Parts: sequence; structure tokens; C-alpha cells
Amino acid sequence: MKERFRIIDFFLNSPVACGVTKKPKDPIVDIDAADVDDELAAVEYIEDIYNFYKLTVDDVHEKFELTSESLYLTVNIVDSFLSVKIVPRRELQLVGISSMLIACKYEEIWAPEDFIAISDNAYVREQVLLMEKAILGKLDWYLTVPTPYVFLVRYIKSSIPADKEMKNMTFFYAELGLTNYATIINYSPSMLSASAVYAARYTLIRSPLWTETLKHHTGYSEDQLMECAKLLVGLYFVVGENKLKAVARKYSNPERGAVALFAPARNLVSSV
Repeated sequence: MKERFRIIDFFLNSPVACGVTKKPKDPIVDIDAADVDDELAAVEYIEDIYNFYKLTVDDVHEKFELTSESLYLTVNIVDSFLSVKIVPRRELQLVGISSMLIACKYEEIWAPEDFIAISDNAYVREQVLLMEKAILGKLDWYLTVPTPYVFLVRYIKSSIPADKEMKNMTFFYAELGLTNYATIINYSPSMLSASAVYAARYTLIRSPLWTETLKHHTGYSEDQLMECAKLLVGLYFVVGENKLKAVARKYSNPERGAVALFAPARNLVSSV
């Protein structure tokens, strides 16, 4: 009986019954309205800033309670350095430690001093400093780069309502993407971030899946994101089999909404 009433209600309130033959366009929400008086938000420049980010994207986190900015910058530094320098396998961990140290000096108020300990003292302080110098030299000290983090913050804000569950799920997908080389090589930081938002909305059954507000602020349509979103959800399906389990453990924590324990968006994978 309830289903019957739903069907009747649908037809009574359908566009045709109401004399509307064209679906009204989903309005674009001004997500910066609340920040207009905040000088640090730079509302008058925000669109230009993110357009600039898009044009320049050529290119042990939980243990130390580092910021998300440090995590994403570390990955960027490692990838950028390895793209211009061949490194022996035995030195890869040294590259990682040194990259994180650089990122922390750039992003954190205080950089942790015991990074060497997490390598079981495989390296000495002088080796870390030499590698740090080598990395900075190869990168010409260019560290102000648009990592996925800067886009994630903006795009999550555009995903109304931008609640904690949405934020945690989006970051979970984005960080799964960081652990997959094909993802960060084939997709720009802005597309990876937008796809993480889309995958999160799909998983959390948010309707509509993609809004005019999101399309406006990300610059991507739903169709453009499907391939990357499918890849992210695919990583979610095999997260239990992956040797890199840190992301799953991190987002299984109740403090992060335990979003890693949610059912994956199976329909998204099968529909792409």
C-alpha cells in the first residue's frame, strides 16, 4: 500500500503533471558566502587560486600525528625526486624518510626528530641530511606544489552537506589512491580529489551523486570522473588483501568514522 502511494505521489508531482516539461537546473551554491568577511579565506581570489593549482600539476604519518598536508607533500616529493633520479632499492627507505623530513619542515610547526628510529636505525643522521640536500637540489627547492590535499579541502566543502562522514570517506579514498602508483601517475591531483569525492558520495548514497555546485568548483563532469572513481572503489574492494594496510587501519578507527568498514560501492564498479 505504501508503495502504491509513492507511485501515485510521483505521478502527481511529476514535471508533466505540474506543467513543467524541462527539468530546472540545479543551482550552484556559493560555498564561500560564509567566509566573505574572513581575510584569510581570500574569497575574492579563491577561484583564481584553484585555477592556478590546476595549471601547475605537471608534476609513518599516523605515528607522528602529522598534518594531512605533510602526508601529501611527502608523496609528491618522493615521486618528483624518483622521476629525475635513479635510486638503488636499498636507498628507497632513505628517500622516504628524507622526503617526509622535508615535508614536515615545510608544513609542520615542529618537525619530528626521530625519523631514523622508524627505519630501525638503518641510516645515520648524516645520510639523511645528505639525501635531504640531494632531493632539494634535484627539485630546485620547489616545494610549493598543488598536492591532492589542497583540492580535497575545496571539493569536500563543495559536497554539501560536508559532514565528518563525507570528509573521512573522501580522504579514505584519496589516500587509497596515494598507495597505488597507477592512480597518481595517470590522474592529476585535482581529478583524483574530485573522483574521491564522487566515490565517497556514491558509497554514502548521497543524492544527487554529482551536483552543479560540485561540477562548477571541480571543473569535472560526472562522466569525466567515472574511470578514476572506479579505480578508487576497486582499491577499496581489495584493501584487505593489500600488503599496505596502514590506510585501512587508519580509517577503521572510530575517531575517523570507521569508514573503512562501510560496504564498498559495488554498483559503481559494475556500472562503469
